[in-house]
Amino acid sequence: MSKTEEWLYEIKPKGKFIDLNLKEIWDYRDLLVLFVKRDITTVYKQTILGPLWFLIQPLFTSVVFTLVFNEVAGIDNGAIPNFLFNLTGLTLWSYFKESLNATSNAFRSNAGLFGKVYFPRFIAPASKVLSGLFKYGIQLLILIIFYVYYAYNGMEVRPSYYLPLLLLIIINVILMGMGIGMIFSALTTKYRDLSILINFGLGLLMYLSAVMYSLEAARDKLKDYYWAVEWNPLAHIIESYRSIWFNNLDIHWTGITIGFAIGLVLFLIGLVIFNKTEKTFIDTV
Repeated sequence: MSKTEEWLYEIKPKGKFIDLNLKEIWDYRDLLVLFVKRDITTVYKQTILGPLWFLIQPLFTSVVFTLVFNEVAGIDNGAIPNFLFNLTGLTLWSYFKESLNATSNAFRSNAGLFGKVYFPRFIAPASKVLSGLFKYGIQLLILIIFYVYYAYNGMEVRPSYYLPLLLLIIINVILMGMGIGMIFSALTTKYRDLSILINFGLGLLMYLSAVMYSLEAARDKLKDYYWAVEWNPLAHIIESYRSIWFNNLDIHWTGITIGFAIGLVLFLIGLVIFNKTEKTFIDTV
């Protein structure tokens, strides 16, 4: 090759401390779309109910939460129907859990592919988060159907004027889920048992994230232990998400702001660790 000729693509280690490499991701956008389609079509392939699991999981979980926390434990949600209250929190929590879980497996689940061909590694976790939006969209549609049903039957449910803020909250959840997920994805290449810790930790975190109760109810019930919920940024995000759907709840502006800042920091930290790990993970995975 003469000195005047140039390579079409040049593969070399990343030189920047924080590098999303958006130009390269854009060049591989077709691959990103392909991964998203693959994730959507293969999750419930060769299953009996298929995509209906998208609906069954939040609906049955909401019924169980309503029976256990509202009927047995006596948590009162005021004028808001208990089932709708729980379903609203579960839609956002499910997307956060899905994003974190899928991102944390990015290296291990794609090890064979990463070892054979080159493409921006960030596409792997990004595709999982984007395909998760499809599942979230279906669950959101079910939420809207029940929302309209209760409103039609005279229940006092109406959205807040700040409904467009839903987009900001979803972005916040994406940043937080991907950030934590990329950190654990790098760690699980060396320490496999951390994947068990993730599933166990998410199960506990749900009960501290105001999914099935309001922050006001937590303050009354937990008293001296309320700090465990109060210092959880995800609890304020879910509470604010619910307050946008139900106008008679207070929006936690401080919680949204702090939660977004924490999510952004976690995403940047996760990106640094992810970029550093992608250079050597194939030797340890």
